[in-house]
Amino acid sequence: MARYLKKGKDASESPATDARMRATVEQILSDIEKRGDVAVREYSERFDKWSPESFRMSDEEIDKAISLVPKRDLEDIRFAQAQIRRFAEKQRECLTDLEVETLDGVVLGHRQVPVKAVGCYVPGGAYPLVASAHMGAITARVAGVARVVAAAPPTQGKPHPATIAAMHLGGVDEILVLGGAQAIGAMAIGTESIAPVDMVVGPGNIFVAEAKRQLYGRVGIDLFAGPTETMLIADDSVDGELCAIDLLGQAEHGPTTLAVLITTSERLARDTMSEIERQLGILPTAQIARQSWEDWGEIIVCESDEEMLQVADQLAYEHVQVMTRDPEYFLNNMKNYGALFLGPRTNVAYGDKVIGTNHTLPTNRAARYTGGLWVGSFLKTLTYQRVLSDEASASIGAYCSRLCAIENFAGHAEQANIRVRRYGKSHVAPYGVAG
Repeated sequence: MARYLKKGKDASESPATDARMRATVEQILSDIEKRGDVAVREYSERFDKWSPESFRMSDEEIDKAISLVPKRDLEDIRFAQAQIRRFAEKQRECLTDLEVETLDGVVLGHRQVPVKAVGCYVPGGAYPLVASAHMGAITARVAGVARVVAAAPPTQGKPHPATIAAMHLGGVDEILVLGGAQAIGAMAIGTESIAPVDMVVGPGNIFVAEAKRQLYGRVGIDLFAGPTETMLIADDSVDGELCAIDLLGQAEHGPTTLAVLITTSERLARDTMSEIERQLGILPTAQIARQSWEDWGEIIVCESDEEMLQVADQLAYEHVQVMTRDPEYFLNNMKNYGALFLGPRTNVAYGDKVIGTNHTLPTNRAARYTGGLWVGSFLKTLTYQRVLSDEASASIGAYCSRLCAIENFAGHAEQANIRVRRYGKSHVAPYGVAG
């Protein structure tokens, strides 16, 4: 039986999207639809104190921003983008068109068609998530998206140079220095100066997430993302120092980040708790990490790998790091997770920043039914059919007519009947059916 050595708040206590915030976002989106650029500018001034001549950066402004990025940082951005691009390309190779003759004269198929235009949101604030520029833009480009727009809020009153560099090097067509729900609305709805997109992706704060929720259906989105979640599955083959670092390394995301250790070793569990207290004394982001850990952190002791698997699949976390003697057991048997990190040599930060898999992942137990953003997210699998012979059309038509009759769809049935009459061997209308 699994035991909690430390239990966090109940998930129902997590800050939810309240009515006031929903109404604020609804007003922003409605205003953008009515007043376009004027509304976008007003909200940008109000929330970010940012009102440039144009929210879209010119080539000269982009070059100037990139010139401010240290050479080593640019090299590291290019390295990370190369890994993300390489993995996305391999994923794309798996997604092939299909055509098959299922019956004599009946050909069915599908084509993988990219979304035409995508907007990628890149968060700013205390943590400018440069990596989100790679994850959205590069993956969309590899999928074949024709137009990629990216938006990020200003940082300390100006474009964040490394973020702009990542957008540009990632192949973005239009870079907007614009944040929050107004950025999502501008890209999804469109204004006089910003053509609308067909899909919006990328993480963001609760206002960004709510804007995506309200616009879903009008445009496609990637995920309804909540606070970051990190799970460690570990046994006594690793130590408390490593576990503490990997938990706190994600807890610094924000005060509502969820971090949990699931282990078969009570000694490791207690060592990890002691190490967390020690490291919180020296971690530069300890103020945020401590609140996150104290409010939401959990440590669960299980009796076996099988029980750890059961608990982990029930929680269905965004990131799952496995540091056990047999990590392959979890790879082969675990079903509900956003991304899996196997063995002590890897960790969630690698996935977040550089290793090549996408870091836009399901939260709030959505891993039970979906994976994260990937190249396939930007592709539409579109089917088609072709009937090559009179005999095939008449044969399928007869089946279709009878099936339509079961459902009392007379018009549907007549679509089939006319083809039975025209293409059947006798070319004579069935008794009682008008010619």
